[in-house]
Amino acid sequence: MGQNDFDDAILEPDWQENVNFPSIEKSILSMLTAFGEDPTREGLQKTPARVARMYGELLAGYHINTERLVNDAIFEVQYDEMVIVRDIEFYSLCEHHMLPFIGRAHVAYIPDGRVLGLSKIPRIVDMYARRLQVQERMTRQIADFLRDLLHPQGVAVVVEAMHLCSMMRGVKKHNARMTTSAMHGAFRANLATRQEFLDNISRGASPLQL
Repeated sequence: MGQNDFDDAILEPDWQENVNFPSIEKSILSMLTAFGEDPTREGLQKTPARVARMYGELLAGYHINTERLVNDAIFEVQYDEMVIVRDIEFYSLCEHHMLPFIGRAHVAYIPDGRVLGLSKIPRIVDMYARRLQVQERMTRQIADFLRDLLHPQGVAVVVEAMHLCSMMRGVKKHNARMTTSAMHGAFRANLATRQEFLDNISRGASPLQL
């Protein structure tokens, strides 16, 4: 039902059966009525179905098969220097108000004989971003996944994001940015290693923009 940013090959085969699209449509129809709208008017007639498809896409991270995601892309390599993938764009939904938070993740690890294919790290970020989230938990989940997958000497993740729940409502602070980090192994134990990572991701960084 609809399109998804994830390749079908890494989604669980029955993922669409585990998302109750008719129930989502019914709920959106009820919300439109509760807002005082007329769901039968031309512009809204297909809105419940569109919103259901949208949530199926935005929350597809619950339905990823992690074995298929990795797909034998772990390689034995004699390399023990820092590997960094920076400026990984992501879009997520805050679990408190179901409004978007948008930003980028910077991920690093120090291999211990095994490296992961480059394209897999952004996929891992997306797997956790495309769920109802809080930024702090998402940051930790990415770091923990890489730690458990590769057993490297260390893992570091920094996430920067703008939260529409604080920009559109509540305190309405349009320029506020949130930064979270999670460190394992050498990045937690060694100040110089951690600083090397932070220096690398700050070099040439441009400000987040909507």
